[in-house]
Amino acid sequence: MNNTTLHISGMTCEHCARTVEKALSNLPGVVSASVSYHDELASIAVQSAINPDTLVRAVKASGYTAEIIGTNDATASNAVKSKLHIAVIGSGGAAMACALKAVERGARVTLIERGIIGGTCVNIGCVPSKIMIRAAHIAHLRTSSPFDGGISAVAPTIQRDWLLAQQQACVDELRHAKYEGILESIPDINLLRGEACFKDDHTLIVHLSDGNERVVSFNRCLIATGASAAVPPIPGLKDTPYWTSTEALVSPTIPPRLAVIGSSVVAVELAQAYARLGSKVTILARSTLFFREDPAIGEAVTDAFRTEGIEVLTQTQASSVSFVNGEFVLVTNQGELRMDKLLVATGRSPNTRNLGLDNAGVTLSPQGNIVIDNHMRTSAPGIYAAGDCTDQPQFVYVAAAAGTRAAINMTDGEAVLDLTAMPAVVFTDPQVATVGLSEAEAHLKNIETVSRTLSLDNVPRALANFDTRGFIKVVAEAGNLRLLGVQAVTPEAGEIIQTAAIAIRAHMTVHDLADQLFPYLTMVEGLKLCAQTFTKDVKQLSCCAG
Repeated sequence: MNNTTLHISGMTCEHCARTVEKALSNLPGVVSASVSYHDELASIAVQSAINPDTLVRAVKASGYTAEIIGTNDATASNAVKSKLHIAVIGSGGAAMACALKAVERGARVTLIERGIIGGTCVNIGCVPSKIMIRAAHIAHLRTSSPFDGGISAVAPTIQRDWLLAQQQACVDELRHAKYEGILESIPDINLLRGEACFKDDHTLIVHLSDGNERVVSFNRCLIATGASAAVPPIPGLKDTPYWTSTEALVSPTIPPRLAVIGSSVVAVELAQAYARLGSKVTILARSTLFFREDPAIGEAVTDAFRTEGIEVLTQTQASSVSFVNGEFVLVTNQGELRMDKLLVATGRSPNTRNLGLDNAGVTLSPQGNIVIDNHMRTSAPGIYAAGDCTDQPQFVYVAAAAGTRAAINMTDGEAVLDLTAMPAVVFTDPQVATVGLSEAEAHLKNIETVSRTLSLDNVPRALANFDTRGFIKVVAEAGNLRLLGVQAVTPEAGEIIQTAAIAIRAHMTVHDLADQLFPYLTMVEGLKLCAQTFTKDVKQLSCCAG
């Protein structure tokens, strides 16, 4: 007779343990089975003829996962207990990246999620919004393009229910492929569904979704709880059925009139998408569009929007909002507006309430963000944070990079997150893409700059497309002309900006960039042309001039 020990993942209570125990005990060849919920171990006395993989399959059939970790109970128990235990709160980009890297480096992970697996990006953020934006772009091209003189344009019929089903199917597929399926396949990641709260700096209390409670002790912990839509304190707003981006992305209808309060990424992306799908859209910007960026960016996007019929009201604020007889009434400093729907997109607030962070000694900023260093360490030893709940830029690729580096640091490695060449893209049309420093940001750092701005009527690809909206701007350090930053408002600017990011990372000068080979009739060639304007008049160059 042999003894086999399994590490069981997925148990959330003693009832789970008994379920696994029963599944194992009923197998032919099993003499006895004992399952410990607390230790996550199953000890099975088996006849020599039984294949250990049969035990694993039986556990999986009962709804859990198992890993064979030994044939001696004491040895196996010590093996599990000797693994570093990392608790991860959340299941989005930062959380998953951390969990996967931690397991790769020999730790075991308890991942705790109170809602839907996958976090904001795949479920209610990047993925569904880009699908909707793409559909709106296709609708726009069928309505209007620079080639309408030779290709007849026909306004399309928008079947929102079909588009929404297509969008959700892709979301569901990606969530399963990149999150749920991965979690199911890795025994060393144990998923708990519930809400976590710190008891102290090494213990979490998890209020499980089934009503039970679980105590989770950890060696290290990552907080990756993300952020939620911020709602401004406009009188009357909370008593109305306003939308945040979450509701806007799943609306079954396209409203005839839509007001958008906000002036940054989410506001402008969804405003243009709805306009192209048939809404009459009005944007209320407290200052200007993209007021934190180079002023030319906001001006270019505003011009493009107004050309499409989107009303952009700058320097405009709502002093009150009400919902009367099925329509929104907004009182503003520009007069009264009446709309069918209202989208509020004024930023996001970190999900840090109700975590009991005081009990663990984790410091927050005045805005409620978790304060971290470039190693993702919080003020509490052994507790790390990453993603939108911190003061890091709110991009999923930043969150994932931070989660990976946090895992390395938790497991006795050394990794920092360097954001000096972080590219950012806004998926309007034309797109907005930036990397590095703007002129204003460089001046705040006491760096003298010189810059050049290239209009797109100097870019052959834009001329061939009959679409010269926007510009490319290169910022360099005065004297040595080292690249500091690039700002672009162009079609497909997101495909340009990574080249600029790599150039900045490589400490290239504008001369280095201008001397590179760029394929002719690509939009990224505009980056080379802009670099050339530091020393040449590109209007006097032949095509492909090096």
